[in-house]
Amino acid sequence: MSTRRLLVFDLDGTLVDSSRDLAAATNAALRRVAPDRPPIPLEKVRTFVGEGARVLIERSLRHAGIDRPVDEVLSIFLESYSQCLLDTTRLYPGIASALDGLVGSSLAVLTNKPGGFSRTILDGLGVGSRFARVWGAGDVSERKPDPGGLLGLMAELGARGDETWMIGDSPIDARTARAGGVRMAGVTWGLNPEGLRREQPDLLLDDPRDLVALAAE
Repeated sequence: MSTRRLLVFDLDGTLVDSSRDLAAATNAALRRVAPDRPPIPLEKVRTFVGEGARVLIERSLRHAGIDRPVDEVLSIFLESYSQCLLDTTRLYPGIASALDGLVGSSLAVLTNKPGGFSRTILDGLGVGSRFARVWGAGDVSERKPDPGGLLGLMAELGARGDETWMIGDSPIDARTARAGGVRMAGVTWGLNPEGLRREQPDLLLDDPRDLVALAAE
């Protein structure tokens, strides 16, 4: 039986603000295939993030009116993004100290970002070692909101549903939590606070310092 609370975090919009690097890589990829098109503004790219790189590129191509195969542009995006993972990406203010306050819990990350990129980012920001597992695309067979990754983390780390929290900033995270039978804490500092509120998570957190309370909930 587990004796430690399991906290499963989303990455983009929850632990890190990566939107500028994602927008830069997206626009670099679009520039390669359609150099005459204007770049997509950062605030628009932010609305495309959360369901994985392929969905980001599908939405970007549609928005820009570019008729090119998604897989072709996706490969260019991944190449571009690999070169700028940590250019401007940073932990949200207060996240590092909040993680310090969760030393009695098991921590994991479940993201739709490629797992290798995710681990590189967290290691580069000095917090990778705080997570027992960091799983993303390529590590699990289905992306969120499929609960397979969440259930896999619970099995590997020995946590029951009533011992587990999913922590994220988007409707996708709330749906993942519900599908996996765990509670969900929504963070309002991320990419989609309005959509998150509509999903009515079990808790809404406005400040990273509030994360520490989850260890005792």
